[in-house]
Amino acid sequence: MRRREFTAGVLMLAAMERARAQQRTTPARIAIFHPAIPVASLTETGGGSAWRAFFGELRRLGYVEGQNLLIERYSAEGHHERYADIARKIVDSSPDLIVTGPNPAVLAFKAVTSTIPVVAFMIDPLKGGLIESLARPGGNLTGITLDPGIELWGKRLELLKEAVPSITEAAFLSMREGWEGSFEQAMRDNASRIGISLVSMLPSAGTPGEIERAFAEMAAHRIGAVLISGEGDLYANRQLIAELAQKHGLPTMCPYRDYVDAGGLMAYWVDLAELLKRMARDVHQILGGVRPGDIPIYQPTKFGLMISLKTAKVLGLTLPPALLSRADELIE
Repeated sequence: MRRREFTAGVLMLAAMERARAQQRTTPARIAIFHPAIPVASLTETGGGSAWRAFFGELRRLGYVEGQNLLIERYSAEGHHERYADIARKIVDSSPDLIVTGPNPAVLAFKAVTSTIPVVAFMIDPLKGGLIESLARPGGNLTGITLDPGIELWGKRLELLKEAVPSITEAAFLSMREGWEGSFEQAMRDNASRIGISLVSMLPSAGTPGEIERAFAEMAAHRIGAVLISGEGDLYANRQLIAELAQKHGLPTMCPYRDYVDAGGLMAYWVDLAELLKRMARDVHQILGGVRPGDIPIYQPTKFGLMISLKTAKVLGLTLPPALLSRADELIE
């Protein structure tokens, strides 16, 4: 097929998708629940690049909020103890579809509905027992996985050690449910192989106060660097995390580029914006009649290394030229 014909076909398909979305006789009603990002930021202009991509993709597919799409937004604002009550409230309102994540939030919804479709961002949903398989998740759940496996975290540890060869002790900043279990031992083993003792820092809630407490504890233990997990609670507080890391002189290895934009040192990132675009396409398929359990879980395939030279200067770090030469993006 010629390139021009292929492009024309893609444009025609996109136009057909928009037309189908616009032909709904009643507006679709979806509920979005985030563990920490305030509802006012869950928009096409707020909430970081990922959520902007999600809402932008919905618009590209023909969904215009206030016209053929109604969105009800909810947030636990970092308080995990609210998950069950909010999940029950949302289910009782009977939306057409629920968007949520990560795993603890998904579990809260699984406890109260097996019929309302759920599109979620998850961390290893197969190992977490949330789905039957990646190809056919089954039930009322589909979405994306934020984490392609322990190998990615091993790579992040190696890059952090290359950036700061002198570090012998690093902290892993994670919500408790993202750390405990087999993942914890695998992370410690990966760190030990490159000469790093890994200490867990587990906020009891994804609130600014708890994150500040965790950094104060790192300072007390004279931690040399910080590895940040991919949970939504921490992502919502990425600006604070970057500021606290700089305040305490701690190099950071981050999971998403938005952290580096906020002032983190470096990220070996998965393309979070692309992942949430995939979630928007899942929403579109389900509203079009596809069963969520038949839609494969999407795994990240695009990765990149981003380094902030500006933050390195603030921390007094001279980064190895070989590392800088491999970066996909440098922030001056």
